[in-house]
Amino acid sequence: MFCDEKKQNKYDTIIERGTIMGFWIFMLCMCLLVPITMVCFGSYFLKKAPKNINVFFGYRTNMSMKNQNTWEFAHKTIGKIWRLVGYILLPLSVVPMLFFLNQDIDTTGWVGSITVLAQLVVMLLTIIPVEVKLHQTFDKNGNYKDEKAS
Repeated sequence: MFCDEKKQNKYDTIIERGTIMGFWIFMLCMCLLVPITMVCFGSYFLKKAPKNINVFFGYRTNMSMKNQNTWEFAHKTIGKIWRLVGYILLPLSVVPMLFFLNQDIDTTGWVGSITVLAQLVVMLLTIIPVEVKLHQTFDKNGNYKDEKAS
């Protein structure tokens, strides 16, 4: 009976470690979603903006949707920023997870959630430089500021 109990505890430990490792891998994948999405969409927007100005897909703000010039300019700008920031966030997202390898599920969940939250904040902050650049390049009606001077 004692040997069976010892064996059962060993199996329970193996199953528990497998569950913890599986959850850690899941959270690592979740932490990589935002940076990979930024790199992919950044590369896509750098190559081409969505063909037509629309309210469903693309970088959509009042200024970026003024006309085709502002639409394409905004997408090229956000594309550059997202691709760069995405590549920077990739290793920065893996590092915190590595420090919590083989920790309990609650700890891993919290670390992963905080990492994703921080990534989303960074992603939202990328709107600021795009809007600044749009307002530096275009007037409030969406015309190039250089054309206004001529």
